[in-house]
Amino acid sequence: MKKFLLLLIAVSTAGYAQHKNPNPGYWQQHVDYKMDVTMDVEKFQYSGTQELVYTNNSNDTLKKVFYHLYFNAFQPGSEMDARLTSISDPDSRMVKSFKGPDGKDKKQSKISELKPNETGFLKVDELKQNGVLLKTKVVGTILEVELAQPLLPKSKTTFSMKFNGQVPVMVRRAGRNSDEGVALSMTQWYPKMAEFDFEGWHADPYIGREFHGVWGNFDVKLTLDKKYTVGASGYLQNKNEIGHGYEDQGVKVEVPKKQKTLTWHFVAPNVHDFAWGADPDFIHDKVMGPNNVELHFFYKNDASIKENWKKLQPETVKLLEFFNKNIGEYPYKQYSVIQGGDGGMEYAMCTLITGKRSLPSLIGVTAHELAHMWFQHLLATNESKHGWMDEGFTSFISDFAVNKIMDKKNQEDANPFQSMYNNYNYMVKMGGEQPLSTHADRFDDNMNYGISAYTKGAVFITQLAYVIGWDNTFKTLQRFYSDYRFSHPTPNDFKRTAERVSGAVLDWYLVDWTQTVNTIDYGIKNVDVKGNEANITLERIGRMSMPIDLVVVYSDDSSESFYIPNTLMRWSKDNPYPNIKRTVLKGWDWAYPTFDFKFDTKGKKIKAVVIDPSQLMADVDQANNSKEL
Repeated sequence: MKKFLLLLIAVSTAGYAQHKNPNPGYWQQHVDYKMDVTMDVEKFQYSGTQELVYTNNSNDTLKKVFYHLYFNAFQPGSEMDARLTSISDPDSRMVKSFKGPDGKDKKQSKISELKPNETGFLKVDELKQNGVLLKTKVVGTILEVELAQPLLPKSKTTFSMKFNGQVPVMVRRAGRNSDEGVALSMTQWYPKMAEFDFEGWHADPYIGREFHGVWGNFDVKLTLDKKYTVGASGYLQNKNEIGHGYEDQGVKVEVPKKQKTLTWHFVAPNVHDFAWGADPDFIHDKVMGPNNVELHFFYKNDASIKENWKKLQPETVKLLEFFNKNIGEYPYKQYSVIQGGDGGMEYAMCTLITGKRSLPSLIGVTAHELAHMWFQHLLATNESKHGWMDEGFTSFISDFAVNKIMDKKNQEDANPFQSMYNNYNYMVKMGGEQPLSTHADRFDDNMNYGISAYTKGAVFITQLAYVIGWDNTFKTLQRFYSDYRFSHPTPNDFKRTAERVSGAVLDWYLVDWTQTVNTIDYGIKNVDVKGNEANITLERIGRMSMPIDLVVVYSDDSSESFYIPNTLMRWSKDNPYPNIKRTVLKGWDWAYPTFDFKFDTKGKKIKAVVIDPSQLMADVDQANNSKEL
């Protein structure tokens, strides 16, 4: 009966989860994975079988397919290894520092020093299509496959595979024996079908950035030492046989002493990845979240972290409630927070995070990775091409959530996201900025990638609130989730959603902010007062145009505001300061570098003129945004 209930949960979740992408003619590929894997926890090697039913929903006839073999990146001479030696600021987690013969600080890739028993690899021993052996070729982290029979549009085929792998020493995200002593962080661990969409194949090599996957269902069996506790994507189907904290209340699970291993059976419906972590010393806690979502926590039995991990649990409930309310309801009935990895990384229905943190840091990283369930694992953008959408949107909403839940009040800044704006301005001043449309692997350095994806991507949202208002911005996020969840939306899809919600034309905003490095810079050029008539001249110094909120403050501390529409928008936003009288002026066309307007002061003396008191407009030079008289 219990097995039936678990299956019912999986089926009902999958039914709820069908995409309803509104784009005419939209299609996406589909995969059904069945994997049966055995792990040797002494050698950190594993072998398994994979049956993959692949549905070609495109109008193309496919003659080839491609698989990702991510673990092959953790070998000396790999592209990931080479990138670490050529980039100016390699990830500190992936290099070691030492003094060279000249006394100068040097850095060396950790991958370059891996011994054969420490490397990672994925080897496909046999691959068949509908029982026919296929020709394959390994190119780094990609397996190129020639099909025995072309896969016609709107048809299915079955791939059966035998494979084996070795878990690398922890270098990045996945691996064994992390710095915090977690035995297995199993992410990007299986041969994974590459995505084929309206743009074609996305068979990107694994160099260290993000991912793109095919929507489907996973049925995974993991056999390993019975002492290990496993946290994973999906629902455990045999929890009352496994125990380890999964069992129903009142059930006593006894594994025969002679039995050396346990086989864990997980089902993850309608996801685009499957990850797991395991350790013989995991504590496993369960907490019920909103809508009967089981929240699972797996962390080392370490006295120094137990208290923080216990305190994290009710805060995670609050975070889930916040995201449900402000984005849309989490559709699965399980989410797991697993200690492991090398920082924090999102996966389907779970995250792996490092656990030796202060409580605010632990809550912060959990907030960020949980938010990724919406912005990547439910709204599955192509992270390699549009990393700013998942990282930026996630950074925005997770920071917003933490500020609300932990009641953070920054009295010094008018803009609660000021640190993001500071980071963006730092990147601009340092030079070398590249457009957000740059492929994640093609950024010249990690600094520019990090600030671009996480910070400039987040400012895209906060600044959108300046452009169309906070109410419209949150309505846009909610409608975007409602319309595009369980599909692969693009930047244009988000822009069109914001246009539908607000009525504004926003192509200029998407193009300038994400496809160029144009900056915003407005200034108050002159304020001239003669009698009761004031004349203000503004100038546009940067290439990117914006609507302008301007406030005039008088000596009696009263004020009034003026709104200058951006004519490219063909729209005006509501008054963001309803308690202040506002005058909507004629629009400012982009081609004109200056803008003049006159108004009656009614005998009041002007004390100051301020452009954008909210500071949500990412003006790169704030010094000329206010003028005191």
